Amino acid sequence: MGDPAGVGPEVCLHLLANADLARLCTPVVFGDAAVLRACAAKAGLPFAAPVIAAEAWAHETPREPGVLDLGLIGPGAFTPGAISATTGHASYTYVNRAIDAALAGQVAAVSTAPLNKEAMSKAGIKFPGHTEIFASRTHAARSCMMQYSEEITCSFVTVHVGYAEVPALLTPGRILDVIELTAAGLERIRRRKPRLAVCGLNPHAGEHGLFGGREEERIIIPAIEAARARGHEVEGPLPPDTAFLPWKRKATDAFICMYHDQGHIPVKALAFDSAVNTTLGLPIIRTSVDHGTALDIAWQGKARPDSLYAAVRLAVKLAAQ
Repeated sequence: MGDPAGVGPEVCLHLLANADLARLCTPVVFGDAAVLRACAAKAGLPFAAPVIAAEAWAHETPREPGVLDLGLIGPGAFTPGAISATTGHASYTYVNRAIDAALAGQVAAVSTAPLNKEAMSKAGIKFPGHTEIFASRTHAARSCMMQYSEEITCSFVTVHVGYAEVPALLTPGRILDVIELTAAGLERIRRRKPRLAVCGLNPHAGEHGLFGGREEERIIIPAIEAARARGHEVEGPLPPDTAFLPWKRKATDAFICMYHDQGHIPVKALAFDSAVNTTLGLPIIRTSVDHGTALDIAWQGKARPDSLYAAVRLAVKLAAQ
């Protein structure tokens, strides 16, 4: 359900009422039924889905869209649109229960609504985001974030770290891992060998060492060469300022980005409502909305559910393979 104070409950209400998606799968929202009821009343949305008690989950198989009521908090425990440790702890618990269900084979995939990093931090939870939670809980040897859409797809070598930390986190091995995870992930989705492009770290991809610490020559190019030696179709390093031009996007299935904003900016500019965030390399399927908690419009009937719909559709496609 994501952070209860954000748009997560609202987009989940839309999901539960979506008859088209109900024909594809049986969505079960892990969260608090009382919060969803209160959000529905305030946002003017329907809520008629069946509620499953947490203790009944182990022996009850849902046959229609519903809510697994974890009974953690009620609407009086927090203020919609406000950051709090209460909602941070609740959202962390929701996602962990969903991961438990996926690892146990009780659900085919997990699609996450947005959590709030500051709220989780206030609750004493040290994970900066969903990607890191899933990687830790599933003990994935290697994993990466990929933002997928028909318009543009980007995978990330580093994610939730400050710019000053990025160069030290780049290694040929890590970049090669992201290339291989992306190639395998896209081949599952599109059923063909993907064409990948790797972005440089520095302006003009370093301009032959004039900018930065020669990361392109020392780190990125060796990773590209290793990927090519393993049969992957990879080009780069590309100057980041021209990597995402229309003609380049048309010829590229995915871009390998060195840091968070290098790829998030073009994805959100070009595919804000349709992009899906997925974590590659996990033993379970995880997809997510590609937006945040949007506290400024939470519980107001303004949130668009398109990204959650796209996340669920991709999860269904991957689970069917």
